[in-house]
Amino acid sequence: MWLVNLLIVAGSFLTMEVVAWLTHKYIMHGMLWQLHEDHHKKNPTSFFEKNDYFFLIFAIPGILCLAAGIYSTFIFLLFIGLGITLYGIAYFIVHDIFIHQRFSILRNSDSIYLRGIRRAHKMHHKHLEKEDGECFGMLWVPMKYFKEAIKSKQANA
Repeated sequence: MWLVNLLIVAGSFLTMEVVAWLTHKYIMHGMLWQLHEDHHKKNPTSFFEKNDYFFLIFAIPGILCLAAGIYSTFIFLLFIGLGITLYGIAYFIVHDIFIHQRFSILRNSDSIYLRGIRRAHKMHHKHLEKEDGECFGMLWVPMKYFKEAIKSKQANA
C-alpha cells in the first residue's frame, strides 16, 4: 500500500507542474495579470508582491486535500495533498529562494539543471507585459536552456 501512496504523492507533485504551467500562462498572464504584473516589474520598496497572493491560492487545494484525507475515509486525498504541498515547497525553494534570491542562500550552485531553469526564468522575465511570454514552467523547461547551461559551464571551465 505504501507504494501506491508514494505514487499518488509523486503523481500529484508532477501534475502540479502542469497545473502551474497552465495557470501561469493562461491565468497569471491572462485575467489575473493585475496580481502577477508586479512580479515582472519589480517594486524595490517592498519585499512582498501582489504576486505572492498566488502562494495562498495554490495552497488552498493542498490544505483542503490534507484535511479531507485526515478527517474522512478518503485517505488518498491526504497523499494528493502531500504532493501538492511538496510542490509548493519546491516552488518556494527554487523560484523564490534560488531564482529570485529573496533570501541570501543557494546563490552559487554549479548544477546544470539549476542553471538551465534559472536561464529559462530569465527569458520569461525579459517580457515585461503579459503578452509574448515564454517559459512558463518552473521545474520542466525547454531542453535548449540546459544545453546553454552546459555550453556556459564548458566555456567557464
